[in-house]
Amino acid sequence: MPVSTPFHCLTLSLLVFPPLFLAAYFIAQFPHSPEVIAIHASLASLPKDCKSWDIYPEDFYPGGAYVSLPFGRVRYWLLGPEDGKKVVLIHGLSVPAMIWKDVAPTLASRGFRVLLYDLYGRGYSDAPQTSYDPSLYATQLALLMQHINWDKAFVAGVSMVSILLSRPDRFVPDLRASNLKGGGIAAAFSQQFPQLVEDKVVLIASAGLMEPSDMSRTTKFMSSPLVQSVTSSSPFRVVRIQSAHLPGYNAAIASSLRDGPIRGLSSSFKLLGKSNRDVLLIWGTADNTVPYKYASQMQSLVPQSTLITIQGGRHDLTISHPETISDAIVRFFV
Repeated sequence: MPVSTPFHCLTLSLLVFPPLFLAAYFIAQFPHSPEVIAIHASLASLPKDCKSWDIYPEDFYPGGAYVSLPFGRVRYWLLGPEDGKKVVLIHGLSVPAMIWKDVAPTLASRGFRVLLYDLYGRGYSDAPQTSYDPSLYATQLALLMQHINWDKAFVAGVSMVSILLSRPDRFVPDLRASNLKGGGIAAAFSQQFPQLVEDKVVLIASAGLMEPSDMSRTTKFMSSPLVQSVTSSSPFRVVRIQSAHLPGYNAAIASSLRDGPIRGLSSSFKLLGKSNRDVLLIWGTADNTVPYKYASQMQSLVPQSTLITIQGGRHDLTISHPETISDAIVRFFV
């Protein structure tokens, strides 16, 4: 009977273990099926007796339709003559496309072909369980434009921040405090997909350069994952229908505040400043959400920009000053 020696054991180990380790490595590195992203439903899933259907019905604008994109279904509307100059209007953080309710019809009546849509996680667009960063929003718009066969368009974005803690008995969105991101998306979109953007861009009270000190304590607090998990399970603590009834809404807001186009976009604005695009900035002097001081900072990054200052204007300029906004956009895009 053969006797095992330490030398024999070492030899056996050198012969057996390397192939085993190599096989285990290849098995571990072998491609797995991609993880399926959870998709949360939109306002379209709510019962017809929900107040949302009265405040913001599915046919809020004419010419509405849905398109299924990789991160969920998206609601969009097309207004105005088909041969008009193409304009995309981008809403902000929490209030969906209804923020343009007094501007979009005016542009359409003046001959523009207007595209409005709900961002992922808002209104009638699905809420994917993912990071709501500038790339997600820019890609959403690029795919939507591809779907409707638009090669290029003028782009206008309005900023936006929504205070999620307020009076729980109020279901109508407070539009004055609900606008912080569309401008940042417009800038990011112009950077990532310059071939899809015409030579003019409008940024209304644009986010993208905000400093942490200018974000309210409430906003910072509500953007934390812990608080979002609590508010999602306690709908009575939030005021808006979306946060009260849509599981993906609070997560979308929180991720947008952490990862979205609210701050850290100075490089995008610098690239915009180096482009051959004309840029129109519109700001209110009484804006407490994205303070007026950012207008001068934006101008320094985009030296070819023109600033329209609305004295006493707050952050809800598309609601409080729709005629001024509409006239400015028409003059600029014409």
